[in-house]
Amino acid sequence: MSDSVFDFEPMPKSSRDLLTECDIQTFKAGGKGGQYQNKTESAVRLVHRSTGVTVICRDERSQYLNKSRCLERLEQKLRKLREKPKPRIATKIPRAEKTKRKLIKKRVGVKKSLRKRPGIEE
Repeated sequence: MSDSVFDFEPMPKSSRDLLTECDIQTFKAGGKGGQYQNKTESAVRLVHRSTGVTVICRDERSQYLNKSRCLERLEQKLRKLREKPKPRIATKIPRAEKTKRKLIKKRVGVKKSLRKRPGIEE
């Protein structure tokens, strides 16, 4: 998914327009909910063709409500994908932190020097 897809393709104004850009699949939700949920195809999967974003909803017993929730989630995902990240502003390392790092380096150096084999003259 390149950024160029989002630069040229505008976000659909209505949910009906967004729905025309998607493949709709329905399936049996399964899980908790008993016999009714296992018999009806109330779960909905929307796949946005141009971006490949997939959204699944199986919260409600109604296929219509699941489809509307799916559309909301898909809009949120597409908006999040279109957002450009804010540029990171590099910050300065505080003086206290620098001195603390130097002290730790000195301690480690002393510890490592004590690991050496003793010399012949010792």
